[in-house]
Amino acid sequence: MIKLNNTLFLRFFWDFFIWIHLHENYILVLLQEAKEKFQQLQKVISILGDEEKRAVYDQTGSVDDADLSGDAFENLREFFQAMYKKVTEADIEEFEANYRGSESEKKDLLELFTKFKGKMNRLFCSMLCSDSKLDSHRFIDILDEAIAAGEVKSSKAYEKWAKKISETKPPTSPLRKRKRKKSAKDSETDLCLMIAKRQEERKGKVDSMFSSLISRYGGNAEAEPTEEEFEAAQRRIESRRPSKKSRGK
Repeated sequence: MIKLNNTLFLRFFWDFFIWIHLHENYILVLLQEAKEKFQQLQKVISILGDEEKRAVYDQTGSVDDADLSGDAFENLREFFQAMYKKVTEADIEEFEANYRGSESEKKDLLELFTKFKGKMNRLFCSMLCSDSKLDSHRFIDILDEAIAAGEVKSSKAYEKWAKKISETKPPTSPLRKRKRKKSAKDSETDLCLMIAKRQEERKGKVDSMFSSLISRYGGNAEAEPTEEEFEAAQRRIESRRPSKKSRGK
């Protein structure tokens, strides 16, 4: 590890300052382009978010804004289409097939296990591509091995859950490709989880900073609900979902 003394720090700072100065014009051009695209995007959102303006655009194909007419609008649309590839059902299925059973899944599992202190009901709500019916026994094998190796700490909540699961029959092929008909809402949920995973990584850094401030200056974070309260809330949500019969009407 490099020890950053004052002399070394000043040298790094000076080199960085020189680099910024030499590339100042290029940086300003990039910032200006980004600013213009963001302003145009804001105008697009203001039109699509307004029912009347959107209806006019749908009927006429034009907007009452010179900055968003003709080639400017098409160029902006093509720019964002190139930046963000459309995610399809096949993309989600491919991601799931590669993710389940991978080292990335194991890493996420151990992180969530620590975060939720072994409360597996909460873990399954946040774990990507997970299914408690298929993955419970498989996760026990991974977690028990990690606990034995000292990678994570066990908890009473986990031990209680693991004992209950061990009394049930494990699935024959937990990693088989799941063939199921998914509604558009289900696909959207999977996609949101994929996006949330990346957001959670960034949020963790911010949470760590706030936790440090709380511990330094006093105050308590909001208490988490108990496992019983969490399960009761889950049951209430499930009871509000329409049954298959009611959906078929």
